[in-house]
Amino acid sequence: MSTMAITNTTLTGERADLFQALANARHFLRVTTQNLTDEQAATRTTVSELTLGGLVKHVTGVEKQWQEFMVKGRAAMAWDGIDFSEPTSEMIEAFQNEFNMQPNETLVGLLQNYALVAERTDALLAKIDLDAVYELPSAPWFTDTHWSVRRTLLHIIAETTQHAGHADIIRESLDGQKSMG
Repeated sequence: MSTMAITNTTLTGERADLFQALANARHFLRVTTQNLTDEQAATRTTVSELTLGGLVKHVTGVEKQWQEFMVKGRAAMAWDGIDFSEPTSEMIEAFQNEFNMQPNETLVGLLQNYALVAERTDALLAKIDLDAVYELPSAPWFTDTHWSVRRTLLHIIAETTQHAGHADIIRESLDGQKSMG
């Protein structure tokens, strides 16, 4: 059985496993940004629009949004009720800004914000009812209608892991550095 301490709470079993999986995914995302300048963090290195700083910013926003969902349910989702079939210029701009470092943003600042959001998720994981279920907002990317808190945490882990993989490719294309191997 795995155990993990978060502040004054010791996690065991499933909670410890969820915590460790998320901590590992976060580690691999953060390690891809080590020793980079803001300019490097904002540099595209592939045909994709993704950058290392943009990925950190996006994952932070996603984790924060799902963190709120685990507490408030569907009402926490800012995009609930939006018609995605005809995106407006404002929707497109907001989406692009979520994935791009802005001139007033620094990699250090993005990583600090990510750490704060991670701390809040970790504290929530220690006490929240994993079996609580909330209705999902209507969106073209959902096939489910409801998610449990457990499923939401698994989604955060999957999202972070997926983007850590993207980040590894971007970093290797930038300067040859690899997260592993």
